[in-house]
Amino acid sequence: QVQLVESGGGVVQAGRSLILSCSASISISAIPSMGWYRQTPGKQREMVATIVIGGTTYCGDSVKGRFTISRDNANDRLYQQMNSLKPEDSAVYYCKSVYRRRDYWGQGTQVTVSS
Repeated sequence: QVQLVESGGGVVQAGRSLILSCSASISISAIPSMGWYRQTPGKQREMVATIVIGGTTYCGDSVKGRFTISRDNANDRLYQQMNSLKPEDSAVYYCKSVYRRRDYWGQGTQVTVSS
């Protein structure tokens, strides 16, 4: 099993930055794929960015050029740098790992961007 704990959410003004962090209960160097997802009330959870064990990343179109995902294998953490935040980025952000063919999710962290 993998336990994931997100942190770093909060309330920020539009145009500012936040860094989300996700800590894992196992060595993330053993986790083939990790990512950040977000969800707003009444909508499906959407993929924001993913990163695989070799370092290749993928960002959704709505955040491309503004968000950056990274892995810190030494500290078993996943990060997401979020710049130029917009009100439409407001959501609960979840960390996800795919390990031994199972999906694991964190409890989520709220990000609210005020205009």
